[in-house]
Amino acid sequence: MGPNEKRWPWQDWIVASFLFLATAAVVVWQNSRLTVLWDLSYILENSYRISLGDVPYRDFPFPYAPLTFLTQAALIKLTGRVLWHHIAYCAVTGGLASVVTWRIVLHSLWEVKHARWLAFVLSLPLMVLGIYCIYPHPFYDPDCALAILIGALLLQRLERTGSAQALLSGMFLVIPAFLKQNIGLAFLGGAVGALALLMVIAVRERRSARRFVFALAGALLGLACALLVIQLTAGLQNYWRWTIQFAASRRMPHLADMLQGYWDKTLLWSVIPIAMGTSMLWLNRRGWRALAQVSTLLMSAPFLWPAIYLLIERDTSERAERLLALWPLVMVVSLVLAIVSVRRRSGIAIVMPFVMLATVQGAFLSQQLWGSTYAIWPLWIILVADVIAAIGSLGRARAAWSGLPLAFVIGASTIMAGAAYAWSHERLDYANLSDGAMSHSRLPELKGLSMRGDWIAGFEELVDYTEREIPRDEGILMLPGEDLFYYTTGRRPRFPVLMFDYTINPYTADEIRELARDRDIRWLIVKQELQIEEDQVKQFKVELTELLEEDFESVESLDNYEVYRRKEPEDKADRE
Repeated sequence: MGPNEKRWPWQDWIVASFLFLATAAVVVWQNSRLTVLWDLSYILENSYRISLGDVPYRDFPFPYAPLTFLTQAALIKLTGRVLWHHIAYCAVTGGLASVVTWRIVLHSLWEVKHARWLAFVLSLPLMVLGIYCIYPHPFYDPDCALAILIGALLLQRLERTGSAQALLSGMFLVIPAFLKQNIGLAFLGGAVGALALLMVIAVRERRSARRFVFALAGALLGLACALLVIQLTAGLQNYWRWTIQFAASRRMPHLADMLQGYWDKTLLWSVIPIAMGTSMLWLNRRGWRALAQVSTLLMSAPFLWPAIYLLIERDTSERAERLLALWPLVMVVSLVLAIVSVRRRSGIAIVMPFVMLATVQGAFLSQQLWGSTYAIWPLWIILVADVIAAIGSLGRARAAWSGLPLAFVIGASTIMAGAAYAWSHERLDYANLSDGAMSHSRLPELKGLSMRGDWIAGFEELVDYTEREIPRDEGILMLPGEDLFYYTTGRRPRFPVLMFDYTINPYTADEIRELARDRDIRWLIVKQELQIEEDQVKQFKVELTELLEEDFESVESLDNYEVYRRKEPEDKADRE
């Protein structure tokens, strides 16, 4: 029986439990030592706003797909405003993603010797590189990655399902597109194209194409249902304006930037030993095991380098670059081997590598290699498994070669380099995460909030002040929006934008001043020292504060916040 048997053997339950618990534990540990206020606040502040009944795209500008925010809003509605509930969500979904990845890998390797060992070893790096292990707070990239993994698993099982299940599987393929536009749409497009190709192949070979037809129909039906819901709530025109037009204008990189990782000289030097090892294996006509071992050693060399680099380089940024350099390497090798071995494959296995490659390249549309890969390491693991499966399918390689040594090298090296990557939080270097002593929030709503520095103490002072001095029905404008203010205090936002960043805020400083007047914003709170270390955010905060000071006057200076109140009309007349 294959890996899709209805009853798992006891060994599979042990592996699944281990991967789930280990990944979840790392997510909890990461949350216990760091917090990225900027991103966490954007997710939960807007989710809280949605939980109060505000509709994104219609009631306020919103350049992101809705499902992550709707999920967190539902969690707030069901369990209240308590931060550790969201941490638990990340731990559970992170663990689930590792388990689903392992099942996909096991299915991909099922015809290779030692398939269960290979799948287990290759999945181990997900303990430190799972979808929520690098960035541990609720976010759309990890949620989209989980949906893609489930969609990929459903595709793998498609040929063993009935028509109704195929229809439902096709409908599920649409979900990632409404979690994160670039990666979700790339997956949907790749999956639909793959199903159409498989349908054509089945018709030409006079086999039943019914499941592929039903899956395609399900995808179209799912998309139609999603668009109908959007039209009835926010309006399709609003959705298109903010999630496609505006988001692309602020996020879409140049083609050269997206392909930059493929022009790195180190990629050539990494591809050469893999090409030599694969060729040596293919030419090993007599099945000499010594020659097979040499070829395995050659193919292992590029994957060993990130771990070796930990011993010779102290700079965490350089270490991270060596690890991330494995992405273009695996994508190039996977593409070549997928093409070479296409005639030795059948069914979903023919198209799955191309679907994953298209999905990963779609992810690069956001922040290229450095910024976009933190939540999609499971897709890298799947591509590595496909490479091993493709090598194992080479006719002359079957007798002499075993993928286990290569898998052990890849697994061990990636765990070491990945653990250093997660520990150093190099991907999160846009925020100040290292200065000061560890502190924890005393507020019930922020139970579970832990970070270094004085950010928590300063924010709690602000919360105490607003509860005493600012009536709950008066509008407040927070600059630049780095804190969980509305989520913590339970106040309703009155301003259409909660965070003032170029990729999120569509308004100029003058427009913001006019909106503050039109919406009768009575209070302005400006954060002095920011955790985020983006110059654009800091510069815009200064520019906007100077402009708003024409309408507001300072009434209180807290530890890290300046509180302003709108000037009364007579005060303005006196000044004039």
